Amino acid sequence: MSEPKRQQSAGGLPATPGPSRVAVYLGLAVLGALVALAGSLVQGGWFPGGLVLALLATAGVFLGGLRLTGTQMGVGAPAGGWLIAAVLLSVGRPEGDAAFSAGVGPLIYLLGGMAVAVMCATMSRLPQPGTKSGRLGK
Repeated sequence: MSEPKRQQSAGGLPATPGPSRVAVYLGLAVLGALVALAGSLVQGGWFPGGLVLALLATAGVFLGGLRLTGTQMGVGAPAGGWLIAAVLLSVGRPEGDAAFSAGVGPLIYLLGGMAVAVMCATMSRLPQPGTKSGRLGK
């Protein structure tokens, strides 16, 4: 069984995604931002268990985006939303209020979340169902 061909533009690049795919990517970006907000609160509230829970949720949303779309952009969209929200939450306000607590926990959460995003984005693509073996002669 042959793989379905991807639509390409005249320049040989992949065609622009349709409105439904763009909506999925925007939804994943919003979900990534929500996970960053929840993670910023949980990692400081229940240290160290909250930190582990926050990083697992981060990995879950990134891998979920990969499974849902089957593309690296499926990881990039929630990772972008997560990173923007996490950076904005870490800056704080002029009054001194910040969503992140003081200490090493927020630093581990930020660096760990970025490392998880890179690991998920560089994973190989998901195998397509029904494809033949890559071995020659089979």
